[in-house]
Amino acid sequence: MSESPEQQPLIRPATANLAPYQALLVVIGLLGALPYAAVFAITYSTPVWVEEVGRDFIERKARERLDESVARVQIVVTPDGDSQLGQLARSLYEKNEDRIAKLQAALEARVAEQFAAAIAQIRDIDCECRAKWAELIRDGIQTELELAQAANDKIVDFVQGSYMEITDELRRDIRIFSGTNVVVFLLLVLVAIGKRRAARHLMLPAVLLVCSTLICSYFYIFEQNWLLTIIYGDYTGLAYLAYLGLVFAILLDVVLNRARVTTEIVNFFLNLIGSATAVIPC
Repeated sequence: MSESPEQQPLIRPATANLAPYQALLVVIGLLGALPYAAVFAITYSTPVWVEEVGRDFIERKARERLDESVARVQIVVTPDGDSQLGQLARSLYEKNEDRIAKLQAALEARVAEQFAAAIAQIRDIDCECRAKWAELIRDGIQTELELAQAANDKIVDFVQGSYMEITDELRRDIRIFSGTNVVVFLLLVLVAIGKRRAARHLMLPAVLLVCSTLICSYFYIFEQNWLLTIIYGDYTGLAYLAYLGLVFAILLDVVLNRARVTTEIVNFFLNLIGSATAVIPC
C-alpha cells in the first residue's frame, strides 16, 4: 500500500539548491570570455585594428624612444690635468658650451620635424615602408640606429622602425592578454559544470573576473591609453597576470583540493559581513 503524499519523506538532492549558482557561473564564464575572444580574433583578422586603437599610445612610445636616442647624442669633453694642454682643452670646452647646447637644440628640433613626417608616412596602409619593416621585424633585425651622424633618412628609418616594432609588440601583448582571459573564463565554466558542489566556492573567482573585466571595460571606453599601458608595460602587465594567476590558483584548489583554501577565504568574508551562512569543503 502506497503512502499518502503527506506521509512520503521529502527527499531532495543535496545539490539541488546549487543549480542557480551553477547556471550563473556558466553565464558569467561564457559572457566574460566573449569580448576577449573577439579581441583575440580581431588581432588576426584585422591586424591594423591595433594601430587604430593604440594610435596615440604607439606614437607616444615611438617618440619616447626617439627622445632617448637624441638625449644620448652628446659631445662629451672631460679635460683634466694641470698641463698646458689640459688648460687649453678646458678653455676650448668652456668657450664651446653654448655652441654645443645650440647644436643639441637644433638636432632636437630637426628630429621633431622628421618624427611627424615619418609617422604620417608609416600610417599609410599602402606605404611600401610598412612591408619593409614588417619583414625586418619578422627576421629579428633590431632597429637600433646610430643617431650621432644621422641624416634625414636615418631619422625616418628609426622612427618608422620603432613605430612598427612597438605595434608588433603591442599586438602580441594584446593577444596574450585577451587569450589568457578567455582561457580563465572558460576554465570557470568547465569547473562549474564538473564540480557542481563547488558552485558557491566558485563565486569568488567569478567575482574577481567580473571586477577585472569591468575595470578593463572602463579603461577601454574612457582611458584607452591607460589600458594599453597596463597591457604593454612590463610591471603592470605582470601584475595583471599575477591577478589572473590568483584566480587560476583558486580553480586548482577547487578541482584538486576540494576547495579547502577557498572555503576558508569565503567564510572569512562571510564573517566580515556578519552572514550566518557558511560553506564547507566540496
